[in-house]
Amino acid sequence: GDFRKAYATPQIVTVGGQPLLVSLGSMAAYGYDPLTGREIWRIEERSNFSASTRPVAGYGLVFVPTGWSTGQLLAIRPDGRGDATGTHVAWRVTQGVPKKPSLLLSGDLLFMVNDVGIATCLEAKTGAVVWKARVTGEYSASPLLAGGRIYFFNEDGKTTVIEAGREFKV
Repeated sequence: GDFRKAYATPQIVTVGGQPLLVSLGSMAAYGYDPLTGREIWRIEERSNFSASTRPVAGYGLVFVPTGWSTGQLLAIRPDGRGDATGTHVAWRVTQGVPKKPSLLLSGDLLFMVNDVGIATCLEAKTGAVVWKARVTGEYSASPLLAGGRIYFFNEDGKTTVIEAGREFKV
């Protein structure tokens, strides 16, 4: 039903040597067998809706922004079965999470910029905040990584370029 409405591009990850399609629905994230369409697991997040960013995977986790309303970032262990809501969320972040721009994983760091211009760097394995800084403007576009730099493109057409590291350096 309404939980399965999707506004995001799914991601294929490998779990235990097998492909898994991770899809964000309106109020849940789902893991499907991409060959049969059978649901393997789901993580429900009923306080948020309409997630539209692409899931990102690394370090045995899938990183999923939950969308509109309060907006959270969940790190999901993708080896669950059935309703894995209470058992397979490794960590969550509740501040600075984007609703539209996707996440970016570089090395062991996870980068994001939220819709109102708060850029955040997290440790991918733990969710610990490395740094948080304001960049100019409002954001819908996802950041881009090239040559060790991250490019943030705001809605006014201006770009902020930072080093992809543990220090916020424009």
